[in-house]
Amino acid sequence: MKDIVKNDTNSFRLVPLSGGLLMAVFVSALSAMPVQENPASDPARIVTNPPLLQLKRKTAPMLAAPRKATEKSHEAELDLNIVYTDGRIWNPSVQRFDKVSLRSYRGARVDPDAPFVSPTLEINPGDTIRINLNNRLPADPSCIKSTGPVNAPHCFNGTNLHTHGLWVNPAGNGDNVLISVNPGVSFQYEYDVPSDHPAGTFWYHTHRHGSTALQVSSGMAGALIIRGRRPPTQTGNGDIDTLLKPTAAQPFRERVLVMQQIQYACRDAGGKIKLNPDETYRCDPGDIGGIEHYDQFGPNSWPKSGRFTSINGHVLPTFDGAVAGRVERWRVIHGGVRDTINLQFRELKSGARSPSALPAAEHDAFVSENCAGEPLPQHAIAADGLTMGAAIEMHQTVFQPAYRWDLLMVFPRAGTYCVIDAAAPASASVGQNPPSHQLLGLVRVTPGLSLPAGITSHLVTALTAAAAVNMPASVRAKIVADLRNGLKLTSFVPHPDIPDTEVTGRQSLLFNIDVNVKPTQFQVNGKPFDPGRVDRVLTLGGVDEWTLKSDFVSHPFHIHVNPFQIMKILDPSGKDVSTADAVDNAGGTVDLQYRALKGMWKDTLWVKNLVPPGQPPGQYTLVVRTRYQRYIGDYVLHCHILDHEDQGMMQIIRVALPDGAGGTSERHQH
Repeated sequence: MKDIVKNDTNSFRLVPLSGGLLMAVFVSALSAMPVQENPASDPARIVTNPPLLQLKRKTAPMLAAPRKATEKSHEAELDLNIVYTDGRIWNPSVQRFDKVSLRSYRGARVDPDAPFVSPTLEINPGDTIRINLNNRLPADPSCIKSTGPVNAPHCFNGTNLHTHGLWVNPAGNGDNVLISVNPGVSFQYEYDVPSDHPAGTFWYHTHRHGSTALQVSSGMAGALIIRGRRPPTQTGNGDIDTLLKPTAAQPFRERVLVMQQIQYACRDAGGKIKLNPDETYRCDPGDIGGIEHYDQFGPNSWPKSGRFTSINGHVLPTFDGAVAGRVERWRVIHGGVRDTINLQFRELKSGARSPSALPAAEHDAFVSENCAGEPLPQHAIAADGLTMGAAIEMHQTVFQPAYRWDLLMVFPRAGTYCVIDAAAPASASVGQNPPSHQLLGLVRVTPGLSLPAGITSHLVTALTAAAAVNMPASVRAKIVADLRNGLKLTSFVPHPDIPDTEVTGRQSLLFNIDVNVKPTQFQVNGKPFDPGRVDRVLTLGGVDEWTLKSDFVSHPFHIHVNPFQIMKILDPSGKDVSTADAVDNAGGTVDLQYRALKGMWKDTLWVKNLVPPGQPPGQYTLVVRTRYQRYIGDYVLHCHILDHEDQGMMQIIRVALPDGAGGTSERHQH
């Protein structure tokens, strides 16, 4: 019997409210599917996109649109209930589902095999989305009065919500992560997405300081897609979505992937994590796994656990429906807590044994033996949701925690392909140990077009043909010429470059972990997080150049609200490794994750320190620029290794009005 998993019957139903509003209510296909303790030895877990919230539009047109658009705005309301969810996660090592009970964004089991990936929110520029966050978790006294330090993990049942990458108001009931929605409390977030917001791949997740890692590791995260229908014009750029609209020749299938690292553990009567002889996590039949302590997080804890990266809630899934020669758009989100993923695709050797029963420790040998041939090219068109100036061909795409890449994939012939978390240099990963290969899933490809000229040439042909159909006549020739000249996408970049003449100030940031004090301090610029301290006051309308470094290992830097443009990335010798032809080999091995990032817009960026702790400095110097536009208020920057953030590697920044005399006006003066 095949264990076929489909989410197509799960959806959000829109219920009319007074005043023309809509309320979205999650409706699940709560079938009486039994939890199979011992399914067949080769279950085919067919993965689909996460359940989608499709919001209907009102008829009232937008009052203003900086970029010409035919879109209409709408308002909608959505309930997200936070409760413990009982479910199961497939464990290939023991060929059964492990039962788990984890904090979740919904109360009922949505799918017995994938209850811990949240639904995709899909909205448009100009929309107003109201999310009622209803915390129905058990009471937690540490949320009211914690007896420990503010940077010790606490308030595991308190929560809030962050729309990662969105350019929206951070204050009040906007994208405010400086509040705690405690058990028994409901709070309505309101996201007024500006009409000139870029289309792209974003995500949402919990962000309560002290419990962020614990809750995100439980699966409290989901994709957030902003759709764009604004074609380029002679005077302004447009949305890449308008180029990738389906045509008779290319349907441009879209896949949304949320990669998660749910590190559940089962414990003995003394509260200790149960371990196998090889020290990987063990759950016995009848156990219920959970994520209740921060002893489950730390350096190399993920690979040591023996758990598996899930995709859309499934472990070792199969992607179906791919056709040779068709161009697919893969929107891929790293929704995990702390470990690097190096995405790669290789053809599976004919006659290879089934990987479904592989323990994590045997994946490296399986991949080396059976995932043969050269890796397929992945053509990245957007980083962190923001369309790039040109597609970048990569054979291995590095996902640090919170990264998003939009990839154009073409499978050259029928067959089965391995989706791999590939080995990478130690300095390129969070743990700073050389990771082994891990199999993430398989792609089944049916016969279709032949590609005699190769994948890149085929992609150029497919995109220029789409431009001839989808692009306005006034800009069609320019876009086609750009595509033929190195797959350039200059008509779709959402933000103008920041020249030297626009810079009005400078900021510096230094990540550090001070292991010489007890307890260990996780710091930014020499200080751990203090919720009562504003670390930086920045001026609305200003433009800063930031210099980012790390004194102790490497960290992904993330700043809320305003994205930044990468100007240069210097290795320890001063060589810029962010150019299109750069080779970053300062550590003796080649690390390609910085190649061609110069000029790119992002909201999260790996700040690299080459050498292990205690050895001479191996700092990289990253220089980025950002504009503080439209929004004032307090928000945060932090390391996106989320247990580092929970333990103090975060700052509060305030964007304030200029006072007219060269400073800022933070409050009314009498």
